[in-house]
Amino acid sequence: MVGMSETTEPEMDAAGPATPQDWRAFLEAYGQRYLLNHDAADELLDEDQAEALDRGERIAVWLGAEPAREEALAAAEERLGLRLPPGLRSFFLTSDGWEHLDGWVDGVHPSGRVGWMRDGEDGAGVIEVYASIDGNEDDVSLFRRSVEIAKGEDYWLLDPTDVGPDGEWAAYEFTPKYGDTTRFPSFAALFLSSFEDMDEDGDGDEDDED
Repeated sequence: MVGMSETTEPEMDAAGPATPQDWRAFLEAYGQRYLLNHDAADELLDEDQAEALDRGERIAVWLGAEPAREEALAAAEERLGLRLPPGLRSFFLTSDGWEHLDGWVDGVHPSGRVGWMRDGEDGAGVIEVYASIDGNEDDVSLFRRSVEIAKGEDYWLLDPTDVGPDGEWAAYEFTPKYGDTTRFPSFAALFLSSFEDMDEDGDGDEDDED
């Protein structure tokens, strides 16, 4: 669903979106910035909308999925044996997955595909490799207890054993290429970081080449 509106983006709370209403506004802004940064307008917009984006107009674009049903979330929670953290639940109640992510992650899994990293073929392989190398004990422990919510070349993980006072699980961006794990206080904070890493004017790739 795409429309045209004012050029200003909604203000972002430093903690990231919380309610489904927050997530809707945030994901619309994320989609707009994604289009600017990835030359995806021709693929995802019609001609008039693409021209409006080129003129600097804000496009109220929805690149997400339909909201998840409570039954789908209940099934995911039964499969994991845990209740999902509130921010992730609100995200799924807004969009059951998200395909258009910046960086080296293909997209956020729909609720039906969220699972333990250790149970996925790729995740199990990563754990096996890390476990074979001395000094990786902390990372291996994290991977074995983490829920995988997004994957590509990199991973987005949630640690259900690290819970904040707001009920949110700590989130991690894991980059196997460099062996780095970056911690965030929540899924929303990790998603917000991805948003902020994109250049507002859409010319980040050109700047990187200079």
